[in-house]
Amino acid sequence: MSSKKLKTICVFCGSNPGNDPAYLEAAIGLGKSIVAHGYKLVYGGAEVGLMGAVADAALKAGGHVIGVMPRALVEKEIAHKGLTELLEVSSMHERKALMADLSDGFIALPGGVGTLEEIFEIWTWAQLGHHDKPLAFMNVSSFYDPLGAFLDHQSEQGFVRKGHRDMAIFSDNADEILTAFVNYDAPELQKWVERAEI
Repeated sequence: MSSKKLKTICVFCGSNPGNDPAYLEAAIGLGKSIVAHGYKLVYGGAEVGLMGAVADAALKAGGHVIGVMPRALVEKEIAHKGLTELLEVSSMHERKALMADLSDGFIALPGGVGTLEEIFEIWTWAQLGHHDKPLAFMNVSSFYDPLGAFLDHQSEQGFVRKGHRDMAIFSDNADEILTAFVNYDAPELQKWVERAEI
């Protein structure tokens, strides 16, 4: 992927700050790094948790921040009120689709089930060839080490091609991730490993 294509970075992360202060520090650092590299930020639009931290950091650094949030959540008053743009959608499905369309690369900070669901859907679409955009897990304080081990196990057991497993970047360094995004080339692999004989 050329750097000309890379204009907007999507960040998936928790609406809670987590128990380790390093998570909050990483969110702030990532927001600053995205702006320093000249990119816009797309995220879920909330003002709370790691979501609010990454947005606030990008805004304070002079960045362009786009939040995407279902109206039901906006009405619960958790929407960030200081964003460059807040795009309201009708559902979580529409939210994810719009965030994907707006973004050229995807980073998952530490988070919960929703964070995993969002980044895995992006990864699934990449495996199926629906897009050639890079994705990464920001492995703050080894948060994603157990997940990485399980993904290796899936690959070893023949459920995920090694090339597809290697699509996901694991790093605790925001600048390293963004540099890898610029140099990313999507693998040319079919999703299916082989047909089972019955």
